[in-house]
Amino acid sequence: MCGMCGVAGRIGGFDSDIVRSMADTMTHRGPDDSGTWTAPDGTVAFGHRRLAIIDLSPGGHQPMHDASGTLTITFNGEIYNYLELRAELEAAGHRFRSQSDTEVMLEAYRRWGTDCVKRFRGQFAFGLYDASARKLFLARDRAGEKPLFYAHGGDRLIFASELKAIMAFPGFDRRVDLTALNQYLAYGYVFDAGCMLQGVAKLPQGHAATYDIESGKLDVWPYWQLPEPVHAKQVTASDDDLVDELHELLRDAVRHQLIADVPVGIMLSGGVDSSLVTAVAAEVSSLPVRTFNISFPGHGTHDESPFARLVANHFGTQHSELAGEAATVDLLPALAHQYDEPMADSSMVPTYLVSRLIRKQATVALGGDGGDELFGGYTYYEWVHRQSLVRRFVPPPLRLAVSKAATALPSGLRGRNYLIGTGRDMDTSLAQANVFFDTATRARLLAPLGISNNGTAERKKARLAHGDSAVQRAMGMDFRSYLVDDILVKVDRASMLTSLEVRAPLLDPKIIEFAYGRVPDHLRVPRGQRKVLLKKLAKRLLPPQLDLERKQGFSIPIDTWFKGDWGAFMRDVLRSADPALFDRRIIDGVIAGQERGLSNAHRIFALTMFELWRRDYKVSI
Repeated sequence: MCGMCGVAGRIGGFDSDIVRSMADTMTHRGPDDSGTWTAPDGTVAFGHRRLAIIDLSPGGHQPMHDASGTLTITFNGEIYNYLELRAELEAAGHRFRSQSDTEVMLEAYRRWGTDCVKRFRGQFAFGLYDASARKLFLARDRAGEKPLFYAHGGDRLIFASELKAIMAFPGFDRRVDLTALNQYLAYGYVFDAGCMLQGVAKLPQGHAATYDIESGKLDVWPYWQLPEPVHAKQVTASDDDLVDELHELLRDAVRHQLIADVPVGIMLSGGVDSSLVTAVAAEVSSLPVRTFNISFPGHGTHDESPFARLVANHFGTQHSELAGEAATVDLLPALAHQYDEPMADSSMVPTYLVSRLIRKQATVALGGDGGDELFGGYTYYEWVHRQSLVRRFVPPPLRLAVSKAATALPSGLRGRNYLIGTGRDMDTSLAQANVFFDTATRARLLAPLGISNNGTAERKKARLAHGDSAVQRAMGMDFRSYLVDDILVKVDRASMLTSLEVRAPLLDPKIIEFAYGRVPDHLRVPRGQRKVLLKKLAKRLLPPQLDLERKQGFSIPIDTWFKGDWGAFMRDVLRSADPALFDRRIIDGVIAGQERGLSNAHRIFALTMFELWRRDYKVSI
């Protein structure tokens, strides 16, 4: 895993000092090596920070050139099928000078052009310059595990793994994008191509782009999309056959993702997903499996270490456990700096802590991310069924009246979002389900800026729904937004802050396409159940005493911590925030609601992380 950056443009004048300063903001992503390269005419420059995983020799140094010297790449990620691709390319006459997957990418481009990205099985983001065509080629993996920010305009293109590298470009203007701020206040993250800084975008998951040096034209296109979900009548395989198929796909994915020239471990929460990854790793690995967990003693359901311990003992792994006492508030400014864009998922804290633990013993860790979005794991998917019944039996005028009445309820009252959503179309209702601040509250909060909030964030997210049934559409929406722009961002930035590479076997392209294109709804979320197919496999592989019905995952007892130093710190940050941005009365009301027992801690955390980020990077409104 690495950090990469680059700049290109017809006017040129780019030198190594520019990209070196950009790359050095990401030293945590690549402490093992660094490199820069500038085209002879100064129109393209690449920077790189290397975390050596495959081919630890100098042969893996980047930016890397092909033998002809016409192709140059800076790459962040891992291509898990690089050995198969290498064999295919060698059979076609290509020759290699290293054992690196990066060189395989260069030769794959030489043979297949931009279609090469369709053959890559892995997590990746890269910039590749083709001197003969005078074009820059960018691409990002199908799930969006690896980040790619870019700024296009003024006869140049700037790109990087992290936003802080783009901000290091000389003279780059740092202003909040108000559309992105609206999204952030709605969901706690900025989704799709949006970015919190004006003039910057994210290359979406499964997308590629070409930038023409001479014309300055940027073309962005999807090279991959989620398959259309299968209809029940189209399924010919039995439930047991589908479990067998999933088992084999997971074995294949884990086998590929255990390949590394450095020590590998597993992030084991004790939930179904990470436990299955552990079980399959124990099946396919010729070496002892290492597992890691973070516990919160005395915090009830937040402490899942006994479940992780049960799984580790069952499979005889080398297990390490970190007791996660309440993290000091000093950690929050550091995480706000690391996350580039503000992000409101408080589980970034345990994710960072467990990453720091793992990094002491391993350089690569496998995790269970993706299981909820692929196989129907979130509790609100059960609510989707209830919504379908409500829509069938309750007339629209009555639903609309309930929706309007619910907006008068205080933020933080459980169930408020669901009631508001009942009066809207299904996709907008799904987009409303997990909103932090609803449309009316955002309008009041942003009143000092004079913004007219009309629900654009919810409507844009609603357009990401995918499939036919309500459950399919909810899962597709989450795959295209929450997974890529919250879960995967959280894992990438927290782990890379410790120079740890995290891999997600459940997000292997073959498993994604199986989950959406082969699994019927009755094996996703039938009434009152979740993640049915994964649990069927779990009953085969995991210890019988493991509770498969609880909702698992790394999280912190934020409501409890808010009563102590965390709460005092967040109050101080928000009460000293610029009143020209947020209405202080709304902030005070949210804090007062939390103190009265409403569920507002995550909203307060969201506002705090935004303010810490804005101060740290000196971003203006």
